[in-house]
Amino acid sequence: MSGPDLDTRIETYYVRVRGVVQGVGFRHHMVRKAHALGVRGWVANLDDGSVEAVVQGAANQVDLMLEWLRRGLPLARVTDFHSEERHIEKRYERFEQH
Repeated sequence: MSGPDLDTRIETYYVRVRGVVQGVGFRHHMVRKAHALGVRGWVANLDDGSVEAVVQGAANQVDLMLEWLRRGLPLARVTDFHSEERHIEKRYERFEQH
């Protein structure tokens, strides 16, 4: 029995990251990482100091992006990470910073 091909099945996740994630280049680095992995979607700062994002792509690509988000970058300090799969029809063309 074979499952869906993890390189072709498209997944979409909503993500919220809290901690020291604003003012440290988090969104910029996330865009660069997303482009390197080939995922699409967007990232934005929220007024409460957290960052939210939508990550869309092949299951393997999304898994790698979510793992990066859990750790953040060296200047950031992620204290809370939440992700949930969203079933949406929209397909993003690129990854953007808002």
